[in-house]
Amino acid sequence: MKTLVRFFKGFLALILALIALLYITDYEYIIKGVRVVYMTGHTTAFIDDHVYFENETIAKSDTPWEWPKHQDYNTVAATETLKQTNEALGTVAFAIIKNDSLWYENYAEGYSASSQTNSFSMAKSITTALLGKAIKDGYIKSLDQPIGDFFDKYKDDKTTVGDLSSMASGLDWEESYKSPFSVTARAYYDDDLAETILAQEVVDTPGAGFRYLSGNTQLLGMIIQEATGKSLSEYLEISFWQPLGMQQDALWQIDDAENRLAKSYCCIASNALDFARFGRLFKNQGNWNGKQILDSAFVAKATVARFQGEPYGYGFWISDHMDKHIFVMRGILGQYVITIPEDDLIIVRLGHQLGSRQAGDDFTSDFYKYVEEAYAMIGN
Repeated sequence: MKTLVRFFKGFLALILALIALLYITDYEYIIKGVRVVYMTGHTTAFIDDHVYFENETIAKSDTPWEWPKHQDYNTVAATETLKQTNEALGTVAFAIIKNDSLWYENYAEGYSASSQTNSFSMAKSITTALLGKAIKDGYIKSLDQPIGDFFDKYKDDKTTVGDLSSMASGLDWEESYKSPFSVTARAYYDDDLAETILAQEVVDTPGAGFRYLSGNTQLLGMIIQEATGKSLSEYLEISFWQPLGMQQDALWQIDDAENRLAKSYCCIASNALDFARFGRLFKNQGNWNGKQILDSAFVAKATVARFQGEPYGYGFWISDHMDKHIFVMRGILGQYVITIPEDDLIIVRLGHQLGSRQAGDDFTSDFYKYVEEAYAMIGN
């Protein structure tokens, strides 16, 4: 018994020493990561984790707009391949919108059309939409405006807001999702996101090529906030949530209750059919039911690759699968709003996991299946 007591005392002392070391070395955010992830039975961030963070509320529209149902609504069952994929990867929402009408929708047990789940990096597309709105509203001059106009730290750098949106900033951010000591983990769990971001330096030539860095979009969000004088959640509400007739409040994770800086690179919790409205808005060249919300030239530029041979435009992933021009809002666990303008088609998938990636592919296997099986269902 004495040996057991000594063991537990020693173990407790070790734990306390480790916690103290994390605080001393400024890695105390790891404690929150352990509490949110491992102590809830997970091994990484998960689609329902927004309840463990502080959030800003984005209010639903005062004049909600409902997707009209297609004449063939839910008359075709999911293909066997789609069923198997959805089951294997934990799809919680899958919808097909054809000709701006809801053609098919299905939700997993425990989820519904109103379930809020974390969009992760789909928020990057929404932040770019906010950039386009800030340019249209006159808060930001153009995609070519230098970021040094907003933060003196970068006054001698040539990086532009467009470089941030298109993942061509030259920042020294390291995009790592596995190490708890990475800047990506710190940004997700720490309580002073601005401090983390403004520690980044421009180390490569901006505007020279594509390199996916979440820090780009976080800095872009901070610039939009600085330019507009509004919090990101407030600007999102007045710019898109209200005019697009969103049917449900959304939540945007913030770093903490004191700083209240939204994580603009990720973490807007909403439902599949409200997220789909961004696909409709960009498919229709920034026009929403007769009102020009975004400049059509900005939309056109955002939804094609900036750099030849690369899969990214401004805030959107780009694919030519099935010889279609496709632009995509994408989150790390297989969150998608897939828009195919030539066929007036939007595919939305939200869920727990994504597929595997083959060498040379820009997307994981699930993305290709969602596109292929949607076309199989609609008969094209």
